[in-house]
Amino acid sequence: MNGIFPRIIEPSPSPLRESWLGREDEIIMFMEQFRLDGKVALVTGGSRGVGRAVALAFAEAGADVAIAARKMPDLESTAAEIEKLGRKALPISAHIGRKEGRERVIETVGREFGHIDVLVNNAATNTHYGPAMAIGEDAWDKIIEANLKGQLFLTQAVVKLMRQHGKGGTIVNVASDGGFRPYPNIGIYGVTKAGLIMLTQVLAQELGKDNIRVNAVAPGWLQTGFSRIVWENPKTLGDILSHTATGRLGQAEDVAGAVLLLASDASSHISGQTIVIEGGYFI
Repeated sequence: MNGIFPRIIEPSPSPLRESWLGREDEIIMFMEQFRLDGKVALVTGGSRGVGRAVALAFAEAGADVAIAARKMPDLESTAAEIEKLGRKALPISAHIGRKEGRERVIETVGREFGHIDVLVNNAATNTHYGPAMAIGEDAWDKIIEANLKGQLFLTQAVVKLMRQHGKGGTIVNVASDGGFRPYPNIGIYGVTKAGLIMLTQVLAQELGKDNIRVNAVAPGWLQTGFSRIVWENPKTLGDILSHTATGRLGQAEDVAGAVLLLASDASSHISGQTIVIEGGYFI
């Protein structure tokens, strides 16, 4: 199957196949719940890795997509891929952890698209690799700024636009399975992701009356540049795979599929939840 968005394919003969006969319209209507036609999405950290995969999945599902990150060349490359899918792309260079960056994003998206239907808080960093007791205050402030503070205050600004638009919306926070269990040397990163998981629940409770759903995904080990230090180490990689039911590392596209579900009407009765995407590592 090409791309992220699910398509109906011709299955092999089977009892299930026989049950489909004469119901093709129903199947197509069901699949339409995953569409984002006419929607505007904002994806932070949208230039690479999970953010890029999510942005492309949204575009394939019919959304126009604003992507925000720090480096414009990477943003422009992803924007070009979005436009090849026939959707509008809006790359914005900004630091989401800082007030001026968030204001630039909201002003630019508001001017170009007028509203936001879907927000994906994906931008994150890890400024400390080592024991929690060894982190300095500057490194602590930077990781909190990028992984938690920025998400809360960007969400506040986006929710104002959603309320003005009057059609509700969806918010998906990209957390980590490290928010559920401590890992050696990245414990502080996990602390910020645990906070993001709780923030997801708090906001879901507060925003439900506005027809705004808030959920999260919690990826495990992914084969992206962000976790290169882990999967390029043969011993560490071997240890991870030996405990992973699927026997492989996750890919950015594995996360994008779950984010698309949570952003679409296919999950219209799901809010305040976190989907763990780690191939059975917790089993």
